[in-house]
Amino acid sequence: MTLPKDFESYFRARWREEEVQALLQGLDGEPSVSIRVNPSRLPADAEPEGADGRVPWCPEGFYLKGRPQFTADPLLHAGAYYVQEASSMFLAYVLRTVVMPRWPQGITTALDLCAAPGGKSTLLRSLLPDDCLLVSNEPNRARAQVLAENLAKWGHPKVLVTQAYAAEIAHSIGKEGFVEHPFDLILADVPCSGEGMMRKEEEAVRQWSPSFVSECAALQRGIIADIWPALRPGGFLIYSTCTFNPEEDEENVEWIVRELGAEFLQVPVDAAWGIRGDMRAQYSVDEYPSSLITHRFSHFLPGQVRGEGFFLAVLCKNGSEDADSEDTTASPKAEKRKKDKRKGKGDAAPALTILPTDQLECEGASRVELSIEDAIRYLQREALILPPDAPTGIVQVCFRGQRLGLMKNLGSRANNLYPKEWRIRSSYTQPHTLF
Repeated sequence: MTLPKDFESYFRARWREEEVQALLQGLDGEPSVSIRVNPSRLPADAEPEGADGRVPWCPEGFYLKGRPQFTADPLLHAGAYYVQEASSMFLAYVLRTVVMPRWPQGITTALDLCAAPGGKSTLLRSLLPDDCLLVSNEPNRARAQVLAENLAKWGHPKVLVTQAYAAEIAHSIGKEGFVEHPFDLILADVPCSGEGMMRKEEEAVRQWSPSFVSECAALQRGIIADIWPALRPGGFLIYSTCTFNPEEDEENVEWIVRELGAEFLQVPVDAAWGIRGDMRAQYSVDEYPSSLITHRFSHFLPGQVRGEGFFLAVLCKNGSEDADSEDTTASPKAEKRKKDKRKGKGDAAPALTILPTDQLECEGASRVELSIEDAIRYLQREALILPPDAPTGIVQVCFRGQRLGLMKNLGSRANNLYPKEWRIRSSYTQPHTLF
């Protein structure tokens, strides 16, 4: 890989030399391929074709020996599994071992702030209590549409997909049609410089520069300051990026603790997983005294873990859980930033758009099983002739028992009701399934 100018010198100024060399070697390696199964759709013992071991921090995750043509698999479109980078599945481990045990009464509201395309939201939805409302948000309209599609396919009634910026979400709490109280849990997988995706995305290499890193770090602080009032005192913030550098990672998390009022939650991990802690030169260590290590910061570095670059930290917001939601701990700087954003808007409420999630199921509809060839044709939104014994009216079409969507059977023909925006556009798809 040809790295960006100043990349090596930037990290040599902040990390120890041997760790920089290990990172450079890791970036020359091949990225892994991984998926995560939907436990509400596939049995616990389901294993994909071509599996190459489970993701150690997420039992629902599997590595694959190669990259199949996922688009050709009807079960992907049915929401039976999600193609997700293995490192980011660490969220499952954090929820199970750090967050859930500290919230025995049960999380009732959660927010995935920067959620598109939906990997972490679908993971959250699988692990959160069934009665917990998950608000899955994306400020970019086109990406928000993709997010809504993926969550509709994953399938769960307690999901609200929104398109808004952080300040708009905080302002909308208590408004009709939205959540009544601040969130118990916020996941902020903030926009970043993308260092961790350099093995997969050429754009991450092209756009990188020290100045871009600093711009991203400032943007991230602004986002967190804006969303901070939307987190309940005593609630949890999971901060994550797909970067390595301390400006966007360690230093930003320390800024949240110092400026907004929070405490670190330690994350114990198996040393064999290769997850690193604070990567700054003054804190780095080469050896751990036992098999279990504890981090305030969790770094996933290519070559040291089987996955791409990822960073995560867990914080608990200071203050009593019974505190008035209006009594936030945002700093004066954060309050000024919000006021500046609203200048010229008068008293009008910031815009928050709630996106519809297309219905793929119809209660009481008869189910019609499709062959894999017809399932792909359905997903391409082509016309199908259903079996002669298929009932007329709205029917649920399925593949291997997993619902794909709806059709209106008229007897002599059937109208394909699959959302046209979601259709498989390629006509050269060779049907195949992993399960």
